[in-house]
Amino acid sequence: MPSYHSTYNELPCADACGFALLPLKSRTRGPAPPCPDDQEDIADEILTFFRANVLFTDFEIKGNADRVLVYGTLFVHMCLKRLERCSSKSDAQRQLTQVATDSFAIPGDSSFPLGGLVKIAANAAESETTRGYLKQLREALAMRLIELVYVDGTRSKWWMLFAKRKFMNKELTK
Repeated sequence: MPSYHSTYNELPCADACGFALLPLKSRTRGPAPPCPDDQEDIADEILTFFRANVLFTDFEIKGNADRVLVYGTLFVHMCLKRLERCSSKSDAQRQLTQVATDSFAIPGDSSFPLGGLVKIAANAAESETTRGYLKQLREALAMRLIELVYVDGTRSKWWMLFAKRKFMNKELTK
C-alpha cells in the first residue's frame, strides 16, 4: 500500500529551504499566502493523511509540498505525545499553544530531523522565511488537532493510538 502524497505538489508556489510556501488558513501573520475558508489547505491535508501516513517507515518525496507534509506529520505526532499528559481540553490548548510557539530547529540546525531531505538556507532571509512559515503551520496544526482529538470534551482514543507510532522512524524534539 503506498503512502499518501500531497495534492499540492504540482501547485506553482514559492519555496524556502525546499519547503513549498503553500496557502494556509491561519490567523497568525507570516509568509504563507492566505487560503480561502471554503478550500482545504495543507494543514487540513496533513491531518487527513496523518493516521495513514504515520504507519510508514519510508516516504518518497515527490515535491516540495511533500516536505511540508512530512514536517507537519512529525509535528502532529509530537503534539499527540504531549496530549497524552493533558487531562482536559483547556490544558491541551495551553500545552499545544506553547509547543507551537516555542523555539524550534530549522534546516541547517544540528537537531533538525529532516537534514537530508531539505536544503540549508542560502541566507538569513530564507532562514527567517522558513522559520515564519513553519511557525504558522505549527500553530494552524495545533489548533485544528485539538478540535479533532477533543470532539465530545473527552480525548479520542482513535487519535491517541497514533502517539506511539513514529513516522519514518523520526521524531521532532521541539
